[in-house]
Amino acid sequence: MERILRQDKIVANVFPTAIRDRLYQSQRKLTDYADLPNGDFNDGFDELDFGVDSGISRGAPLADLFPSVTVVFADIAGFTAWSSAREPQQVFVLLETIYGAFDKIAYCHNVFKVETVGDCYVAVVGLPEPVDNHAPVACKFARDCLKKMKEVTLKLEVSLGPDTGDLDLRTGIHSGQVTAGVLRGERSRFQLFGDTMNTASRMEHSGERNRIQLSQATADMLTETGLASWITPRSSRIFVKGKGDMQTYWLQKSKHRKGKLSDISNDMITVAEAAETEDESESIEEIEVGFGDDTDQGMTKLERLVEWNVEVLASLLQQIIASRGDVVNDIAPLSNAEKRIGCGGGTVLDEFTPIIPLKRFEAENLRARRRPSSIEIGDEAKSQLRSYLSLIAGMYKDNPFHNFRHASHVTASVKKLLTRIVKFGEANGLAAVGSESQRRVGKVNLDDLAGHSYGITSDPLTQFAVVFSAIIHDVDHPGVPNAQLVKENTRNALIYKKSVAEQNSVELAWDMLMSDEYSALRACIYQTEADLRRFRQLVVNTVMATDIVDKELQALRKKRWEIAFSDNQDQDEEHDDRKATIVIEHLIQASDVSHTMQHWHIYKEWNERFFMECYGAYKAGRADSDPSVNWYKGEIGFFDFYVIPLAKKLASCGVFGVSSDEYLNYANANREEWVREGEGLVEQYIAKFNKSGQ
Repeated sequence: MERILRQDKIVANVFPTAIRDRLYQSQRKLTDYADLPNGDFNDGFDELDFGVDSGISRGAPLADLFPSVTVVFADIAGFTAWSSAREPQQVFVLLETIYGAFDKIAYCHNVFKVETVGDCYVAVVGLPEPVDNHAPVACKFARDCLKKMKEVTLKLEVSLGPDTGDLDLRTGIHSGQVTAGVLRGERSRFQLFGDTMNTASRMEHSGERNRIQLSQATADMLTETGLASWITPRSSRIFVKGKGDMQTYWLQKSKHRKGKLSDISNDMITVAEAAETEDESESIEEIEVGFGDDTDQGMTKLERLVEWNVEVLASLLQQIIASRGDVVNDIAPLSNAEKRIGCGGGTVLDEFTPIIPLKRFEAENLRARRRPSSIEIGDEAKSQLRSYLSLIAGMYKDNPFHNFRHASHVTASVKKLLTRIVKFGEANGLAAVGSESQRRVGKVNLDDLAGHSYGITSDPLTQFAVVFSAIIHDVDHPGVPNAQLVKENTRNALIYKKSVAEQNSVELAWDMLMSDEYSALRACIYQTEADLRRFRQLVVNTVMATDIVDKELQALRKKRWEIAFSDNQDQDEEHDDRKATIVIEHLIQASDVSHTMQHWHIYKEWNERFFMECYGAYKAGRADSDPSVNWYKGEIGFFDFYVIPLAKKLASCGVFGVSSDEYLNYANANREEWVREGEGLVEQYIAKFNKSGQ
């Protein structure tokens, strides 16, 4: 009986109720009860068999013609580009949350969810039971999904990071007849077929972000039911493959007050109930989507980015505290050491060292650590972290490219690459060890894990320092290259001589972190002078690595890479530290230009932003040459001599698993696309700049 109930739940989620009942009736007729051993009725239902191998001899297919339904296609606009910068788990969190919210709306409207195809949600109204008002119900459903989509993505931006709140829904609706039934096979599904499905899909594909496009057929049904005010004709006819030119309509978003879901879903809905109901007690606003709190309510985009960075660093602080055995003591005894940091009379760049000794942990220490999620960093430290990052965000200038949003993108890439280092499996060269049961649950030799990543995985302070550096690496960036700052003899250029912007960023961010108001935060980061100095060294090296223009620094890095990954080196701790230092530098470098190694749309957006920044500097008299002249060829050279070799280095160092292949594939694809489209895009950039009147 338990098996039957479990299977019934699965089938209920895949098939409409009426179809599910017919499936069971058909199965019972085809089961020969007399042949079942001991009359065991349950065994006949271990697996539903809809004639995969035996064709129609197992019974006729369950299929019907439904002469009048309305089909909704809703696609997440921007999803492909967004997902290229995310970890797989984050992609599924997004889809499960959005689709879960839509499922609840569909349930309230009596809308049947047909399927999800990638990032497209397909639903239908009018089957398996006929519904007279299927077009208005489908439109109300689509409108509520559109509203809920924005609420969900804004909430998720705090946990999933930059640009999540920019995702939109693009929806298409068409009404007509469909053939629907159970498509039998190894994974039997309830499917819809026919021209109505194709047309609804094309309504979505030819639509616009954050809008709902209706076909003439659906618009006519709304008009016939007295809901002509819900629609607006599209200003021009559109060409639809296989259909030719079509007049389509936009569904108005919020002209009418919301009706009760129980009314709009009722088969006998009236115009008055749809447009004038004032009772909000059952409105779509009441549908919950499973979020813990409302901390994002009323937040600006900048505030959401800050909160995301807070959560990223807070989780790393939990790992640091766990690695210390939960110790968080007052660090007042370290005040003199803190004051001495960076006060040796030299510049930040003078502190750079080719090898940073990382902290070693015994495997027993790794096993004994508490689960980081159970660690509390404390309200005071969390509040100080939020205050600090808010001030850091405010110290970023409003440049088109070098801004806090860019820093958050870099942080997201760093986090993704660090996550790939920490994970293990065949993709990154590590295999689980021990018994078969241990391998199944993912047990791994902790010494091998730490050694494989040159110690990076076992030291959360290293990971925190790299992420922290990504957040602060462009603080107060002036929007012009270092060479221009030196030419202009700016105050910072006179102080630092080279890597001007990078050194200034470290100084500003560090000085603020050392102020008294952030003592609780610092106590979470380090407890000893050795950890303080290691943290400082990691920040200096990591931020300095983002200066990729200085030829002398680049030559030194290239030489150090060759030494670190030479086969002739002794395999000792110093060798591992050298490798770890180089890997960290290349990790931040790859993340700083990660837009070139992500989806084409992401690359195109940030390439345009960087062009606007450089072109704006030229127009303002802060550059000698017009960047537009060589921008097209320069980008090809940038791919050939920096981006693609860098992506190959990520693969050759052997710690990033499939991410290195992913980055290299996107880099090659973007180069090819730029070769085809780049010249035209540069012309568009110039026209857009001139139109903006900058």
